[in-house]
Amino acid sequence: MALNLSQKQEVVAELADVAAKAHSLIAAEYAGITVGQMTQMRKKARENGVYLKVVKNTLASRAVEGTEYECVKDSLVGPLVYAFSTEEPGAAGRLIKEFAKGNDKLQPKLVAVGGQLYPASHVDVLASLPTREQALAMLARVLAEPASMFARAIKAVGEKLGGGETDADAKVEAPADAATEAAAAAETPADPA
Repeated sequence: MALNLSQKQEVVAELADVAAKAHSLIAAEYAGITVGQMTQMRKKARENGVYLKVVKNTLASRAVEGTEYECVKDSLVGPLVYAFSTEEPGAAGRLIKEFAKGNDKLQPKLVAVGGQLYPASHVDVLASLPTREQALAMLARVLAEPASMFARAIKAVGEKLGGGETDADAKVEAPADAATEAAAAAETPADPA
């Protein structure tokens, strides 16, 4: 279906808005994919924070003008589906990689991140980026490691010095034991014999 001028302007404005906020872009050739497969891919894209759109390349090149994805303008050739990662950089890479495994007709053509254009082989690199939750877990492990290493070192020093007990600790415990024995003896009734 052909779009009139106002519809084209709306598409360009919508795509430009998404491109301005996106973390990464993957363009993939989709010729030969069935409607059912494309619908399934769109559903998965919505679940993972990926903006997926099939649009004419001239409209896409106008939309990316003035954004960090302007570097892809000259590479937009053929029927392409555009996947913009809106929540995390690797989401579009994981989506395209997953669907390309099950369908050889979906061929990544280009990857753009941070104003740089990369070849299609970088989809694997982008897909291997950790999710936000995974990155936070890694950061927490890195931050907790020095404290746990310090605790292990202190424990090792304590064990080396005799289990962590010093002479002063033994003297403090001795009077306490004597007091406990005296109290127990006082509570026991004396034998009347």
